[in-house]
Order: sequence, then C-alpha cells, then structure tokens
Amino acid sequence: MDQQIGRRLREVRERLSLSQRQLARQSGVANATISQIEASKLNPTVSMLKRILDGIPISLGEFFGDEYEQRDKVFFRAADLTEIADGGVSFRQVGASLANRAIQLIQECYQPGSGTGKHAITHEGEECGIILNGRLEVTVGEKTAVLKKGDAYYFKSNQPHQFRNQWNEPCELITACTPPTF
Repeated sequence: MDQQIGRRLREVRERLSLSQRQLARQSGVANATISQIEASKLNPTVSMLKRILDGIPISLGEFFGDEYEQRDKVFFRAADLTEIADGGVSFRQVGASLANRAIQLIQECYQPGSGTGKHAITHEGEECGIILNGRLEVTVGEKTAVLKKGDAYYFKSNQPHQFRNQWNEPCELITACTPPTF
C-alpha cells in the first residue's frame, strides 16, 4: 500500500497545484520527507501522514476513500470498509466519504510493535474507543494507561494523543470520532 500512498499524495498535491515545497511549508513536514513518500521510498506513520494532510487540508478518510461512494448507503460488508492506514496499523473505516457526516467509526488493529508514530496526533472533536482483544498503551496529554480487553477511553481530541502496541499479540479495538476529522 505504500506505493499507493505516494502516488495518491502526489495526485492530491498536484490537483491542488501545490509544489512539494509549498506542502512542506503548509504542513511543517520536511520537503525531503514528502519527496521520499511520493517516490515510495518512505512509508509514513499515521501521525506523519496526518500532519501532511492537515497542510492541504484533507482527512485520512478522504485521502483513502472512494469519492464516488453512494451517499445513501446504509449497510457495509467487511469488504466495503475503507482502509485508511498502512504498515502495522490497520484502520478500517465505515463509509469512504465522510463529508457532511457527524461520526467516524473505525475498526482498528495494531500489530505487535506498531503505533501511531513518534509524533502525537491532535484534531478537533472527541474520540472514544473500546479494546476488543490484546493490549494498547494510550497516551493523552500527560496521562498514559495500558488498556486491555473490555477497557475503554474517551477524550477531547485536541489534546495530543498516541497509541502503541508494545506486546506480542495484535490489539483490536473499535473507535469513534466526532466530527470525522481523522
């Protein structure tokens, strides 16, 4: 999927008539990093890709989504969920285009050793989740907790937050975010 990320980033950037340098300036991410991602030489973490897309601005869901999804679609089969992450982290979003929607619902899976990256994520709104299997280290602001099956979290997402699975088994959870900014 990393080649798709690079190709998609270039398409979006060029459609908006932005140079790599302009996108770097707007996002606060080094021009060389954007260049390496577009050349498929670097696979960005979720937090890195989010920082880049915030400079456009476009959400992760819109970036990975199919802009032609039916707006009145009610039911989604497992194969219909939109993958909006890559590498050791899987975010499977219900619905592709969330423009003018109030909630973002995601089935997440963190493989052992994976996480959202070294940079904390911030965005407007509120976020919550419940652990289905495994364990996950969740950091919100200055607070950190290890959550396991049945545990949950809820916070205002303008606080810096990170997620990390440092154990030997995958961690699966269901999360919701409002408004859909991720």
